[in-house]
Amino acid sequence: MNEVDILQLFAYLLPAVVTGVVAFYFFRLHTKNEDGRRRYLLHKDSQTKTLPIRLQAYERMALFLERISIPSLVVRVSPTSNNKNDYENLLIKSIENEFDHNLSQQIYMTDECWNIIKAAKSATIQIIRKAGMSESDTADKFREDILNASMDKASPSATALSYVKKEISDLW
Repeated sequence: MNEVDILQLFAYLLPAVVTGVVAFYFFRLHTKNEDGRRRYLLHKDSQTKTLPIRLQAYERMALFLERISIPSLVVRVSPTSNNKNDYENLLIKSIENEFDHNLSQQIYMTDECWNIIKAAKSATIQIIRKAGMSESDTADKFREDILNASMDKASPSATALSYVKKEISDLW
C-alpha cells in the first residue's frame, strides 16, 4: 500500500469515527437524561404516596407530645390510691405506654426529630421524678407539686412540638 491509499483509507475512516463518537456521546446523554427523568417520576410518585403517611406519623407524635405534657397528663391520669409513689409510677408508666404505642412512627421522620421527641419524653419523666422527691405525702399533693414544677419553665413537650411543626413546614 502506498501513501495515497493510506490517506484515502484515513479520509474514509475519519468521518465514520467522528460520527461514531458523536453518536455515542448523544446516546450516553440521552440515556442519562432518561434515567434522571425516571428517577424523578419515581420519586414524585413515591412522594405522593408516602407524604400522607408521614403527615399521619407527625400527627401521632404531636398527639403524643400533647398527651405527655404535664398539665394534660395529670388531668388525664388520676391517682388510683393515695400513695404518692404509686401515682408517680402510674404517670411514668402512662408516658412509657404512650411512647411504646407510637414507636413505629420513627421510620417516617428524621433522626433529629425523633431524638428531640425522645428527649422530651425523658425530660418529662425527669420532671415527674424530681417532683417525686418532694416532701408531699399524698398523691393529690404530689399532683400539685408536679403542676407547680411545670409552671416555672417551658414544657419539654411544647419545645418538641414546635420542632415537629417546623419539620412539617419543611416538607412543603
